[in-house]
Amino acid sequence: MRIARQADPVDSVQQRSERAASLARVTSPTAIDTCAQTDRADIGVIGGSGFYSFFDDPEAATEVAVATPYGPPSDPPVVGSVAGRRVAFLPRHGRGHRIPAHRVDYRANLWALHSLGVRQVLAPCAVGSLVPEHGPGTLVVPDQLIDRTTGRCQTFFDGEPAKVVHVGFADPYCPTGRTASLTAAQHSDWELVDGGTLVVVEGPRFSTRAESRWHRSMGASIVGMTGHPEAVLARELGLCYTSLALVTDHDVGVDGGEAVTHDAVLKVFAVNIDRLRRLLADIVPALPADQSCSQCPHALDGLDTGLDLDRR
Repeated sequence: MRIARQADPVDSVQQRSERAASLARVTSPTAIDTCAQTDRADIGVIGGSGFYSFFDDPEAATEVAVATPYGPPSDPPVVGSVAGRRVAFLPRHGRGHRIPAHRVDYRANLWALHSLGVRQVLAPCAVGSLVPEHGPGTLVVPDQLIDRTTGRCQTFFDGEPAKVVHVGFADPYCPTGRTASLTAAQHSDWELVDGGTLVVVEGPRFSTRAESRWHRSMGASIVGMTGHPEAVLARELGLCYTSLALVTDHDVGVDGGEAVTHDAVLKVFAVNIDRLRRLLADIVPALPADQSCSQCPHALDGLDTGLDLDRR
């Protein structure tokens, strides 16, 4: 089965036809039911490879091969138990951090999680701070987003069999997931920030000083490379999506800020990985079992998407 490549800016007629046939197969109830019950999960975590070990019993976790009409996800999701809940973990950049942010197939990743039954997503990520008061090690649970990416496929509704659909995105993050995350973090030793605007840049380069100052002038408080289109794709599938943004550095536009380096970002993230794992383990059992959020699961209510999205 040939799949339309994400890198193609405009699909050919043949590619659209092939993808339509692929979607028809992958979205059918029969295709979804091929996943064993033990392979299903209701919560998804998208993060770095260091999160494999946050399962209650990592040895009992199962890698699940999932086909999507957009190609393979960054790596096969791994399904296991966390505090009695079934969780699917997917490394955003693949094992070994081999896929840069601008080349991640975000559509394949979100589709894969959805096909396993995931309806709530937690998404830890590394960010730079645009304000002096949020230093390295601060955890920001943002409530708004600015998209400054340029070349990423950021919708499922871009050709047959999908219809033309416009999904509301005024509030990009799940209110229920944010509340659960903030409550869990308040009971630990995090320097915590409730709310803020994440500006997502294309990467892989870091910002110039002028760009950094511009982002801050627009009202952004943190900057990263991976929060979009993850959030909007989750919304298009009716998934609850919560970002957990770990500050690793002050961006260059902040007064006194130095040029950011990749090594410095990885070092701060590595120092905090155990804390993030423990926090996720506290958030997971606090999420509702029935996706009772009043916002995210209703994003597609009354809309004819043209896609057979399983809602069990």
